[in-house]
Amino acid sequence: MDSERNDPLGRFLRERRARVRPEQVGLPAHGRRRVPGLSRDEVAHLARLSTGYYARLEQGRERPTRETVESLARALRLDEQAVAELYRLARPAARRRRPGRVERVAPEVLSLLDGWTVAPALILGWSGDVLARNPLAAVLHDRFVRGDNLLRMIFLDPAGRQFFLDWAATARAALHDLRWAAREAPDEHGLRELVGELAIGSPDFRQMWAAPEPRGRPRPGDRFHHPDVGELRLRTEIFPITSAPGLRLVAWPAEPGSRSAQALALLGTLAT
Repeated sequence: MDSERNDPLGRFLRERRARVRPEQVGLPAHGRRRVPGLSRDEVAHLARLSTGYYARLEQGRERPTRETVESLARALRLDEQAVAELYRLARPAARRRRPGRVERVAPEVLSLLDGWTVAPALILGWSGDVLARNPLAAVLHDRFVRGDNLLRMIFLDPAGRQFFLDWAATARAALHDLRWAAREAPDEHGLRELVGELAIGSPDFRQMWAAPEPRGRPRPGDRFHHPDVGELRLRTEIFPITSAPGLRLVAWPAEPGSRSAQALALLGTLAT
């Protein structure tokens, strides 16, 4: 029981279900209730989970998937800030993909990425999945809870609008790349699932996806904000990986000698 009481995710779930009145979620409120708010059984029913699985979540014995986190957020009627906290505590396991394109980063590319210490850099897959990051990029993106995919970072993560100061420009550039991937791989299950997830979760994505496609690739924004070092001005460099079509190495270098370069150096000390 001590481990159950001390588990941050379990404590969060117990506190939040205690705040939800049965009538708020369409459950009968009459009769004597043993707990304030909702019971475990009721939360499990609303989230379409088994009672045993939900109990293990509260006990810290299970790691939820992304789909489970989203179901719990709906069942517990969480606002945007609480959803972000739930994601932070859960650090959900990656979605299980249907059989399809296998994206692997070659060892020599990973070695190059890890040895690149002057600029944040990562490897993106067809649909913007983050396949690998160097240590500096990991520190730069450490406030994101949906850091497994660049589109989710931009459109679904609450940290997105705080981090990408030129949010609209960055969103248009990422959307352009997603359209390209959808044309190149129209039968890719992961791409269709991602578009559906973004359309459900982001009104901005729905509006931009339905708008006419601009000519040429829009330039992403060059201003970013990290709470430890403030505003950064970084240009975006994209390098296709010819040995693995569809994969890209994306780096954000700063102008040498600039304040942003000094800020990256400071972040680099945190990365080590």
